[in-house]
Amino acid sequence: MNAAVMQAAGPVAAAIERLGWWLFGGGLLIFAGVMLLLVLALRSEPGPVRTRLWIGGGGVLFPAVVLTVLFVAALPLTPVRQVPPADALAVTVTGRMWWWEVRYPAGDGQPEVITANQIHIPVGRTVAVALASDDVIHSFWVPALAGKVDMVPGQHNQLLLSADRPGVFRGQCAEYCGAQHARMALQVVAQAPAEFEAWRRAQAAPAPAPA
Repeated sequence: MNAAVMQAAGPVAAAIERLGWWLFGGGLLIFAGVMLLLVLALRSEPGPVRTRLWIGGGGVLFPAVVLTVLFVAALPLTPVRQVPPADALAVTVTGRMWWWEVRYPAGDGQPEVITANQIHIPVGRTVAVALASDDVIHSFWVPALAGKVDMVPGQHNQLLLSADRPGVFRGQCAEYCGAQHARMALQVVAQAPAEFEAWRRAQAAPAPAPA
């Protein structure tokens, strides 16, 4: 089961992973630069002009430039209300204390399918996940596929995601929601399109009679 943030399995998570590596690399360079400047400062004679340059450059200008660059780089990764493509798979996920209700709406001759704590998706197809909460604030997060989106009671959010390879990817509620928060996990099962359609037909079939 893949749950690592830095092991992307879809285009949305891949963009977040690239930004993460840039942050790690940039942070390392900044740390090395600060340590170098500290050594130089300790070996030089203090003075009012030098002090003002250090405060203005290192304390004001440098942080302002770094934060502005990070803000601009992160903007494209901020979840927004996007229009899904015409062939997107519609899935509705409702967070409850402490489980996930997953609905595949009826359409195209297929009945509604309802599952719990497990989402099946076809590889290579965009999935439009409608997110809602039935009780308290939850947060939907599948690190290998996309960033997290909060689920606030009374509000409806949307997340577009897709998987570029088959696999089982762990998701987790990323907002503390009560005593059983740590157990509020889910699985996203990415399957080949034919396997997904077979799974959906099987879910729509009548339940077998008990033995």
